Parts: sequence; structure tokens; C-alpha cells
Amino acid sequence: MRSGGLEVVPPARPIRVPGTSMAGFRARGPEPLEMRMVPHPSVTLAVELTPGALHVDDPTGRRRGNLVAGLAFRDLWARGRGVEALQVRLSPPAAYAVLGTAPAGLSGAVVALDDLWGSDAARVQERLVGAGSWQERFALAELLLARRYGEGRRVHPEVARAWERIVRSRGRIRVEGLAADVGWSRKRLWSRFRAQIGISPVRAARLVRFHDAAHRLAAGLGPARAAADSGYFDQSHLHRDVRAFSGVTPAALAGEPFLAVDDVAWPGQAPPVTPPQGCGPPTSTSS
Repeated sequence: MRSGGLEVVPPARPIRVPGTSMAGFRARGPEPLEMRMVPHPSVTLAVELTPGALHVDDPTGRRRGNLVAGLAFRDLWARGRGVEALQVRLSPPAAYAVLGTAPAGLSGAVVALDDLWGSDAARVQERLVGAGSWQERFALAELLLARRYGEGRRVHPEVARAWERIVRSRGRIRVEGLAADVGWSRKRLWSRFRAQIGISPVRAARLVRFHDAAHRLAAGLGPARAAADSGYFDQSHLHRDVRAFSGVTPAALAGEPFLAVDDVAWPGQAPPVTPPQGCGPPTSTSS
């Protein structure tokens, strides 16, 4: 898919590492890439394939190189010219195993992959740069991630189950009942969830619901309809969450280029939405 000079390449088949998906991105055309990143319920890992071309800006400064962005980041921009990168999305339970650290240490932050993987980060980058096609890169990345996942730590099964229930409900679950559902006390679940996922169950549900609503807005639904379909009390409730997570209004969020490519890069992660008449779905490439 090409959108505003950005080419998106999804894998030809699903990635078999649990809680893991990936896509390739390549900036085309004379204009530099400048894209606001919209928060989503995953930890993001980005490996540069054109070293030095990509930089990421957030309220704490500018970073270059291979990066990891934690849950619920804010005011994050990707910029550069001639950028080519492989991006991996990890569910928080998968991130706990693959990255070698609990997402709690990454909450809202952007860190260098070198800080988490050491010299392995450079070796992974070198092998991906040398691959002959996107599909070869995906296959190679899958092998590397599968090894780390197999050797990594696991979140408590009760924490993983609570996260899965929040995601499956698209953030509409009553989080007060999660502890009873998994057989723990509320205090124990809240403490372990925050330590291993990185945010509280309440904020996790808000993030997942925001992600749902953002895609409904991007599909062309009005704020009132998007709020109702995503389980918000009313339009003002939606407006507050959109402001809190993205820093913009629902109308501005609907036009963000990031959301225009999201469904192609990460099929199945957004809610099924029938767009208004005349708004056809984008296409993709698998080369």
C-alpha cells in the first residue's frame, strides 16, 4: 500500500510467535516522512533498514536507531527521508518475553533497542538489512523473535488472562470483576498487572477502547456514532479520551495518516467497521 509517499508491506502469512505481528515500511517520494504515531495496545519495536534515516521525537527529545516504544506513548512523531524500517508489535505479555524486560519499565517511553538487547540489536539489524526481500526479512525476524520468546520470561497466567479479556472485549469489560474472574484478590491483580503489563487494568481498558474508537473515526464515522459503537457514555467521554491519548480532537485524529495505513499493516487488530459509501479500503503489496 502507498499512502502519502509511505509504502506498507505486510507479511504474506501470519506470524507464528504468540502475541506478535510485523510489517515493513518504506518512505517514497521527494517529501520527508513526518507522521504522528497514534497510541495502540501494543509495545512497538522498530528496526532501521536505512541506518541514520529515521528519527523519533517525543516530549523528552530526539532519538535515532533501533527503538522500542512502550504502551500509551504521547506526542510521538516519526520523521526522516528515505526511511525503511521493519516494525514489530508485541502484546505486553509477548513483550515481557521477547524484550527481556517488563513493559512497566517502558510505559509511555521510547528507549534504544541496544539498551535492552545489547550487541544483539546490531546483529539483528545487520541480518535484516542483508535479506533479499521483505518476505525474507519477515521470516528471519520471526525466527529471531521465536528464539527470544522461547527463552524469555512469562507473565503470570492470571495477568495474561486479564489482558486477553480486556482486549477481547475491546475495552468494554468491567475491570472490577477481573480479579474474581482470574481467582485473585483485586489488590494482587492490580499490583501484578501494573508490574508486568506496565499500566493498570483501568488504563489498559481505556487504551484498548480508544484504539477501537480511533479506527471507527478514521473509517469515517462521526464522533457520536463512534462513541456509541465503542462503548463510551457519550461524545464528550470519547473527546476526553481522544485528547488524553493523542493530544488532538476526534476530528483531527480521524485524518491522521498513521490510521490510514494501520489496517493494512496490522490486519485484524482494528474493529470491523463498514465505512460510509465512497470510502473504499486501501490496498497493500507483499513484495
